[in-house]
Amino acid sequence: MFDNLPRGTIVIEDLEIGMSRYLQKQVTDEDIEMFAQVSTDRNPVHLDEEYAQDTIFEGRIAHGMLTAGLISAVIGEQLPGHGTVYLGQTLKFMAPVRPGDMVRAEVTVETIDHAKRRVTLATRCMVGDTVVLKGEAVVLAPSRKFD
Repeated sequence: MFDNLPRGTIVIEDLEIGMSRYLQKQVTDEDIEMFAQVSTDRNPVHLDEEYAQDTIFEGRIAHGMLTAGLISAVIGEQLPGHGTVYLGQTLKFMAPVRPGDMVRAEVTVETIDHAKRRVTLATRCMVGDTVVLKGEAVVLAPSRKFD
């Protein structure tokens, strides 16, 4: 996994609009199998190449929520990081992620509500220049005053 900054916490008092963090991960067959096992989502479009060839994807794809989990990793590990609590997330799946794809998950601060400790983050995942997922997350950010 490749990311642009060390893991830890950026407290709300230090956040700025436009601040951004990312990680990159190659999605492997093992990742897909482990996600299927943990989630119990064993849809053959993810696990059976022969079956998946006859779908609109013309081959196996990773679970959408596996890709979305990379956004969660950026939020929980980098921006804002440790101590962050998810309040909500919207997701729009734009294109499939396939085994072997290198996914870049990015999070950018859009708004900060210091009084409520709420931060709105633009989220997206890319494979090369293709946006495969986009959305918005609202989180409760850690604070120097309370944590």
